[in-house]
Amino acid sequence: MYSEKVMDHFTNPRNVGEIENASGVGTVGNAKCGDIMRIYFDIDENQVIRDVKFKTFGCGAAVATSSMATELVKGKTIYEALEVTNKAVMEALDGLPPVKVHCSLLAEEAIHAALWDYCQNNDITIEGLKKPKSDIGEEEVEEEY
Repeated sequence: MYSEKVMDHFTNPRNVGEIENASGVGTVGNAKCGDIMRIYFDIDENQVIRDVKFKTFGCGAAVATSSMATELVKGKTIYEALEVTNKAVMEALDGLPPVKVHCSLLAEEAIHAALWDYCQNNDITIEGLKKPKSDIGEEEVEEEY
């Protein structure tokens, strides 16, 4: 069963859309379930995320976690955004069913991917930021073979 917050962010998602000439764009997916999430950042000269948008193809939990993730990073510095974890997204949504936890991992990885793109575009480094995976299921797939 989904929490009221999950249902609210699914039926009334915040920050949907694209940002033209975005400072950073991150796209991640999960090949197993088919969810694809893209996050766009508009980052100002003080490295603050002044605007954020998302487009997600996936289930209700994927839409809800995308929406909540954008709310959690909006107005934050790039360093604060790096600290937003999948657990923080889940807690902000009052939890997710165990089979939907991967959606919160997608949201965290999409944030990291957009930050990575921003760093690549501006030739900067954020300590602790690793090159993102395009498929959050990569390790699970490798373990199966």
